[in-house]
Amino acid sequence: MYAIVDIAGQQFKVAKDQRIYVHRLEEKEGASVKFDRVLLIDNGGNVTVGAPAVEGAEVTAKVLSHLKGDKVIVFKKKRRKGYQKSNGHRQYFTQIEIQGITASGAKKAAPAKEKKEAEAPAAKAEVKKEAAPKAEAKPKAEAKPKAEPKAEAKPKAEAKPKAEAKPKAEAKPKKEAPKNDAPEQDNA
Repeated sequence: MYAIVDIAGQQFKVAKDQRIYVHRLEEKEGASVKFDRVLLIDNGGNVTVGAPAVEGAEVTAKVLSHLKGDKVIVFKKKRRKGYQKSNGHRQYFTQIEIQGITASGAKKAAPAKEKKEAEAPAAKAEVKKEAAPKAEAKPKAEAKPKAEPKAEAKPKAEAKPKAEAKPKAEAKPKKEAPKNDAPEQDNA
């Protein structure tokens, strides 16, 4: 008989008397732990699949020890920039031993937080009813005008008409430099 169970956000295939490492659990060493999120149970060829979890199924385990995993080296590098960063990390684990798998009949334990939250709103409502009514708010003083509006803007002076454009004089032909037909002489 084996089961697939969700423990601390990860899925594990477990069987009775099997030892596995899971992410750190808060329970103390030697304490018994129950996992009620069982996704699948195989009981000698009879497979029960949950949607998403099997109703009434439960896996019980015993916490054996808390330990750290192997060191993982985290190395960062940016080429041609001279940047190298080395860092190490050791993950916290809990070793547990599966003591039993219950296919049905297990009662789901309601989380204590939900019960407290359900009681808290009722208590708050009672307190509000008993509270004395608030004193009436004082009327606000009339707001003073911030500033008087500016005097009206003066109308812009009308643009003066431009002087009539004078016709351009006709372009005069350029004078050409006199040409010397005589060849240049070297005085050497």
